[in-house]
Amino acid sequence: MAIKRKAKGEFISAPALRAALVILAAASLLPLVCPQGDVRGQSRTPDVVYVGTPYDVVSMMLKLARVKKGDLVYDLGCGDGRMVVLAAKKYGCRGIGYDIDPERVAAALENVKRNRVGRLVKIVEQDLFTLDFSEADVLSLYLLPEINEKLLPQFEKLKPGSRLVFHDYGLPEFEADKEIRVISNEDNASHTLYLYSTPFKRTKG
Repeated sequence: MAIKRKAKGEFISAPALRAALVILAAASLLPLVCPQGDVRGQSRTPDVVYVGTPYDVVSMMLKLARVKKGDLVYDLGCGDGRMVVLAAKKYGCRGIGYDIDPERVAAALENVKRNRVGRLVKIVEQDLFTLDFSEADVLSLYLLPEINEKLLPQFEKLKPGSRLVFHDYGLPEFEADKEIRVISNEDNASHTLYLYSTPFKRTKG
């Protein structure tokens, strides 16, 4: 899929557009520190355009991560909560969605309520870099490579056998258990998914 700029007649590929939007979204991950030292969501109106992962890609990410009923799924940068909501509805598992954007958190809470999965799903407004991932069985992420790298110390505290599924941007210094490409029926674009499990295995050479 290509998107045309009317002014110059240039074309932008769908992956390049997604990358540009993710770059903008990275700004929303920066923490706002209050005088008391608490880390809270941003107080200004976000200037980021949220683009949700297509539902068929979300479903494939959950399948790739081998999600099952007893799992606890964390979605980092949860947007409207579609990942943890679908995980709860499809697999009956618990999920926690984290986002720093108050508007996205509100949308996610409404999604949880609308789908009646409140007994299984929590939505939390919090900076990702302050989180403890150690209880999670599955992490799902759609973040920039440099953000993924910055989160590595937190990933390494995951218990053995935890699964991490990344959308478009993986962990190049580690070997993925699986890498697949999916053509979404929703946007007709190619999406690359990466699955890792802990402990990580460094790439050879």
